[in-house]
Amino acid sequence: MVRQTTKSSVEPPMTGGRPYHQPTTPSSPPPQSRANDHGMMNSGVWSPTLQPPSQKKTNSSSRSNSLFRRVRSIFRSFPIISPAACRIPAASNKLHDGHAHGTRVTGTLYGHRKARINLVFQETPRCLPLLLLELAIPTGKLLQDMGVGLVRIALECEKHPSEKTKLIDEPIWSLYCNGRKSGYGIKREPTEEDLSAMRLLQAVSMGAGVLPSESAELPDGDLTYMRAYFERVVGSRDSETYYMVNPDGNSGPELSIFFVRV
Repeated sequence: MVRQTTKSSVEPPMTGGRPYHQPTTPSSPPPQSRANDHGMMNSGVWSPTLQPPSQKKTNSSSRSNSLFRRVRSIFRSFPIISPAACRIPAASNKLHDGHAHGTRVTGTLYGHRKARINLVFQETPRCLPLLLLELAIPTGKLLQDMGVGLVRIALECEKHPSEKTKLIDEPIWSLYCNGRKSGYGIKREPTEEDLSAMRLLQAVSMGAGVLPSESAELPDGDLTYMRAYFERVVGSRDSETYYMVNPDGNSGPELSIFFVRV
C-alpha cells in the first residue's frame, strides 16, 4: 500500500526554473522615548537636569594645530616686506562703554541675605556651572552696594611659573571690593542646594528676585539672586575680566569682576 502525504504549505511558484520567494521586511523595533537637546522627552515629559558645558577641544583640533605650527615655522623663515604706502587702521573692538568685546556668558550672584554670596558663571542658563566661587561678602551688603552705583570686585592669587593651572581653576583668591580688602574667595564644587537654585533659574536670562524655599524657617534670610549677561575678556593667561551687560544699554548697576594672577 502506498501512502500519500499531503503538504500543508503551498509551494512557491516557479520563475525561470527557480522558485520565487516573496521578500520579507524586517520588523522595526518599537519607538523609544529619547531626550532631545533641550531636556524635553519625545513623550512631552520635562527633564530638569542641567547640561554639561560644551567640550571644544578635540583630537582633530590638536592635529590641525600641530600642522598649523609647522606651516607657520616655514613661513617665518621668509623675509617680511612691509609696504609703507599701504596702512590699514586697526579695527576698533570696543563696546559703547569702552570695554572690549569678548565671549558672552551667564553670571549669577545669589545667597541668603545674611550669609556669604556665591558667584556662578555658566555658558547658558541650562548648563552646569563653569565656575562657582564663594565670596566673603554678605549677600545683602553687596546687593546694597550695587543699588548705589559702580561695584568693582578684584580677585587676586599668587603666580607660580612652574605650575600650568588655568586661571579659573585656582582654588583660593584674595578678595577686594571697590579697593577694600574683603577677605577671600574660594572655589568649590556645587552642592545639591546650588544645583537646585540653578534648576529654578533655568528659564531666567536676566533679572533679580527671591527664590522660593521649602523650609519655613530661614535664619539667614531669604535666598535672593541677581542674574545678567557678562562679557568675558581674556587679557592673558594670567588675567580675565567679566563686565556685566545692561539690557539695551539702559542705565543700571555696573559690576566688573577682575581675575588677576600676580
